[in-house]
Amino acid sequence: MKTLKLLFVITILLISCNKKGANNSDKIVENDTLKQKTQEEDGLTLFKQTCYACHSVTTQSHDEIIAPPMAVVKMRYKMRYPTEKEFVNAMVNYATDPKEEKALMQGAVQQFKVMPHQNFDQNNLRIIATYIYNNKLEKPKWFDEHFMQQHPNGMGMGKGMGSGRMNNQ
Repeated sequence: MKTLKLLFVITILLISCNKKGANNSDKIVENDTLKQKTQEEDGLTLFKQTCYACHSVTTQSHDEIIAPPMAVVKMRYKMRYPTEKEFVNAMVNYATDPKEEKALMQGAVQQFKVMPHQNFDQNNLRIIATYIYNNKLEKPKWFDEHFMQQHPNGMGMGKGMGSGRMNNQ
């Protein structure tokens, strides 16, 4: 009888431990999802606060812009740096120390000059670049028509390789 009671207690403990383990893994998944969502929200907030001052999506025409739309910057960087790590590193590297010889978008440099040096926080730049890489970016309403007029084959004049269609940026 004692053996049966002991076996019963051990069984209950094992079942209880398994349930706690499952709950913990569910909590880990929930925490990871929450962390990812928070990082995405932080990225969007920083992106709008930092980048939209020059890379605005609210302009009414190409004549009003002072820098290329970020959707096309993203397209250009993804052509040259397809992995997230390469992309983030390249964007952070350029934004930290913008120079003509480092620029991928020669047409933009000719039109707007090199991006002015800004005193960006490195961690914030990484958050922003990660957000840009992983999310579809808003474009000015006029942009698609302008892009196709200027680049009927879907490519810019930069240093990268491959086709740069704007549909999924």
